Amino acid sequence: MNKPLLVTMGDPAGIGPEIIAKAFRDSPAELQGCVVVGDVATMRRAAALTAAPLALAVAQLETSPAGFSAPPRCIPVLQKCELAAPVPYGRVSASAGKAAADCIVWAARAVLAGEAAGMVTAPVHKEALAAAGGWVATFPGHTEMLQAEAATFLGKPVQDVPVRMMLANDELKTVLVSIHMSLRKAIDAVTFDNVLQTLRITHAAVGASLGRPPRIGVAGLNPHAGEGGLFGDEEQAIIAPAIAAARAEGLDASGPFAPDTVFMRARNTADRPGEFDVVVAMYHDQGLIPVKYLGVEQGVNVTLGLPMVRTSPDHGTAFDIAGRGMADASSLLAAISMARKLLPGKT
Repeated sequence: MNKPLLVTMGDPAGIGPEIIAKAFRDSPAELQGCVVVGDVATMRRAAALTAAPLALAVAQLETSPAGFSAPPRCIPVLQKCELAAPVPYGRVSASAGKAAADCIVWAARAVLAGEAAGMVTAPVHKEALAAAGGWVATFPGHTEMLQAEAATFLGKPVQDVPVRMMLANDELKTVLVSIHMSLRKAIDAVTFDNVLQTLRITHAAVGASLGRPPRIGVAGLNPHAGEGGLFGDEEQAIIAPAIAAARAEGLDASGPFAPDTVFMRARNTADRPGEFDVVVAMYHDQGLIPVKYLGVEQGVNVTLGLPMVRTSPDHGTAFDIAGRGMADASSLLAAISMARKLLPGKT
């Protein structure tokens, strides 16, 4: 019997529950085998918000049985957080942050234990996580939380379970050397070890999905990739040596290239195949802006380096439109599709 694909509801004050409900409403075939980890009352509110033109049912599950299949346009929900009532839309709250975190942790443990096939996470709000306090506030986002759970499961220190964020759509894939930190700290994180480790993780993960060694283009840190040291020497002192070490290990990595052109060179379109399968970017915004500019509707966030599959939409909680029925579920559907492709078997 097949195992379920878990979908966490995200911050209940944001658009996560709404896009989940819309996905179940509009794409029931794609959602077969998916089980929501969240708050039943919150999901019923989302189902009512998105009921037109087709009504949605919400069924509370006591367990998550292998091979479970809900009827079309029925949302199966595992109640794995505590909320006295659905929280107000569009407001940061400690209770919302705690509920979102509880769902993430429960789902991660279920997947790691082999009780579920993988997980797709709806957006969380980082201020709400911080407001929740306690253990929740120690994590700036999904990636770090899942890394800690994986480390505990494997019995290893967190630093021995390196993870990276990849943002991908049909035209461009980019992997980040650093994730959620200030730009000043992100520059300090551009070290030989971090760049080489990112190249290794990218090679293994993207190669597994492609079925062949990936062509990795590496972005420089500075304008014009340092222009021979005129605008900074990180390319010469750090990035190029890491690329050379990766190539000595047999990785197809090249660069560092000017950050303002490497993403265009990697973009894969019907008119022009990309020169690279993936770009390694030095910091968060350098890598994410190009992918998101191409359209958040099909963008997917994938966590590389985990002993499980985790994907998510590439947008946030969108508090400004939460509760208005305007949210687009396309990126969530793309994340579910990507998760299925990454799994060793069908769910």
